[in-house]
Amino acid sequence: MDESDFEGTEVLEQVAAIGKLDDFFEAIDSDDFSRAVSLMKKARVDSETIAIVVKKMQEADGKH
Repeated sequence: MDESDFEGTEVLEQVAAIGKLDDFFEAIDSDDFSRAVSLMKKARVDSETIAIVVKKMQEADGKH
């Protein structure tokens, strides 16, 4: 997957499947990169997608 193909819904569905969606949004909102990555790994999100999410978090830095 490359960034132009990125669909965040898939990430959210995978995180929701482990019951951690609220925790994930909290991590995103507080720029807690390590927590967001940890939750995505637990949800079995692939490493390429995790890297895209982290990049988007960095780019958004306070602009959400």
